[in-house]
This record gives sequence, structure tokens and C-alpha cells, in this order.
Amino acid sequence: MIKPETISERIELGLAKRYRAEKRFRLYGIVAIGSAVTFLLVMLVAIGVRGAGAFKQTHIELTVVLDEAHVKDNNWQGIIKSSLRKAFPDVKARRERRELNGLVSSGAGFLLQDMVKVSPNLVGQTKTLWLPSSDDVDMVLKGSIDRSKSEGSRRVSNLELKWIDGLVAENKLRLQFNKRFFTGGDSREPEMAGILGALMGSFYSLSVCFLLSFPIGIMAAIYLEEFAPKNRWTDLIEVNINNLAAVPSIVFGLLGMAVFLNMFMLPRSAPLVGGMVLALMTLPTIIIAARAALRAVPPSIREAAFGIGASRVQTVLHHVLPLAMPGMLTGTIIGMAQALGETAPLLMIGMVAFIVDIPTSVLDSATALPVQIYLWADAPERAFSERTAAAIIVLLIFLVTMNLSATILRRTFERRW
Repeated sequence: MIKPETISERIELGLAKRYRAEKRFRLYGIVAIGSAVTFLLVMLVAIGVRGAGAFKQTHIELTVVLDEAHVKDNNWQGIIKSSLRKAFPDVKARRERRELNGLVSSGAGFLLQDMVKVSPNLVGQTKTLWLPSSDDVDMVLKGSIDRSKSEGSRRVSNLELKWIDGLVAENKLRLQFNKRFFTGGDSREPEMAGILGALMGSFYSLSVCFLLSFPIGIMAAIYLEEFAPKNRWTDLIEVNINNLAAVPSIVFGLLGMAVFLNMFMLPRSAPLVGGMVLALMTLPTIIIAARAALRAVPPSIREAAFGIGASRVQTVLHHVLPLAMPGMLTGTIIGMAQALGETAPLLMIGMVAFIVDIPTSVLDSATALPVQIYLWADAPERAFSERTAAAIIVLLIFLVTMNLSATILRRTFERRW
């Protein structure tokens, strides 16, 4: 027979062992959360440090003469070249002139053209303007080009460095806020590239996606949860909906290419097609979230409505649906946030094209912000690297905003039973 004190000792030993196991489990959880937060912070800091430079762009001050002859010939870059030669009269050799012309962006002429289109009375006048410099000059001022390397090992010559230092000393070359990054379309020149075209493409695509997926998803969820009979067919539909939620997104892109482009001959690389493909991809998520929200409404609500003589349709539309709508909207916002970050299905329908113009409708050729990031990440120019990181920052801000709004919406309107 076991002595009482021995039983007490065994209980104490067992409790001590259990407490140690609980402490280890808590420690494992803290380490896991700490590791995840550390990796996330490292990623955000790395992206932030690399992308911060894209929000500033080097500009050079030039006194340009909007000569009528050059304007008639559309020789806008010739106006800039003439201004550079007047600013550096000692430059005579052809090679040196070519290097001198490389101080200013090759897209600066288009800015002069747009300015004259808005104000034609500027022709013949002399204006002092701040024009964007080339990406190499921009990289020099941001310290991304190592001056200590030999001249043959860097993209900027010693003579160009001398000109840059002279302009900086005269306060004619400086970093300014890069508003063109937010107001311009894509460009082959990194200093002229912007994300507005991609943002508008994403906006139109998500608008089409929402207008299609939200009403269809809500109606499908209401039918399956409230009206559909429970039989093999509805069970098969439920299984397929759950399976579609886990299908890789590129499969929906292949479906969109085969059906919308090849069968219905819709315009390629249009936000209309992109939104339809994203709607197909988002529908399962919305249906699953909407059904969960409907199931969360207590049966007493339905029974009370039936008790006062309401029909099934009136019960669902007037009582159940308003109470389930916050959960439905939360699932919809999460699904839309997922669609915002998708790239693969949009690549399959041609939204990877190089688009300079800002789209103005769902039928215009466009790209999307994730695709724009993909294109810039593959560009060889070093200045596109910081543009890529800056575009990722903008995309993360939108994603965090959408998920935060879903959380706020759920906590504001959710009812606990």
C-alpha cells in the first residue's frame, strides 16, 4: 500500500512537471511570434530603406528659350541641349557634348511639350525651369554610385562628376519631391516612371471584380444556406466551392484567357477582363465567408420572424441578411485585398504590356500595380530598383488599409449573441 506522503510527493512532482511543460510551451510560442515579427520588421525596413529614395528625384535648373523654330519642328530635346551648351560654353568636343546632354533626362522634352500645350503663349519666351536629371545623375546625388572606383568601373565619367559638383555648388542641382512617381505612367526612363497608370488599372479591375463577385457571391451564399435542399447535388456544390478556394490563381488566368479572350474575343490587357478573372478567383472566398456569417445568426431570429407571419424570403431579406452583412463585407474586403495583390492571372490575360498612357475606362489597355512591380523588378537600370521597392510600399499600404478596414468594420457592426 502506498503511503499518503508518497502520493502527495508524486502529485507535487507531476504538477511541477506540468508547470515546466507549460512554461516551455509558452516560451516556444513567444519565440515563434518574436521570430515572425523580427522577419517582418527586417523585410519592411529593407523595403523602406531601398524605396525611400524613389520619393525624391534630382532636378537641374536650366534657363530654356522656347524658340519658335524648335517648337514648330517638335525638337523639344534640342531646346534643352541648347540651354545646356549656354550653361557650359567651354564644352566643344562632340564626346563631351554627348556627356553633357546626358545630365538631363531624355524625357524632359515631353514636359516642355506638355507645358506649351497648356500655355501656347510661352512660345518665344525664356523660362527658368527645374527639369528632371538622368538616372545616373540621380544615383550620384543619392550616393548609389561609388566615386572611389575607377572611371571605367562606373557609369559616370570624371568630367560628369565635375559638372555635377559644380551644379551642386551653385545650387542648380538638388533633390526634390518626386510627385511624378504618383502622377505619371510607366516609362523606359526610371526618372520619368510613375505608378498612376498601374493604380488606375488596379482600381478599374477591382471595381469590376467587386461589382461581379459581391452580388453573385452573396446571392449564392443565401441560396445555399437558406433555400437549397440538402442533397447530393448541394453537397457536391459545397465541396467544389471549397476546392475552388484553394485552386492556384494562375489556373483562373488560364480560364480567363481561354474563355474571355479566345472565346468571347474581349479586349486583351483590359481591366474589364482582369476584373472578371479576379471575380472568378474571389467568388469562393466571398461565398464561404457569407455562409459563415449567415450561420452565425441565431435560429431564434428566424423563428421570431416566422412567428409574426413573415415568409422565408422576408425573414432572410429583412432580418437575417442585415445581421449577417458585416461578416459578409469583411469576407468581401479580405477577398478584394487578396485580388489586389494577385499577379499570375493578370499576366495570363496580357496585363503585363508596357502601357504609358493612363487608362480612363475598363476597356483601355492597362496594367496593375503588382504587375508593374514585376516589370520594374526585371528592368536592368539600377534606379528601377528603388522604384520597385517604393511601389511595394504603396501596395502594402493599400493591403494594410483594406485589412484594417475589414477589422474595424467587423468590430463596429458585429453583434455578439
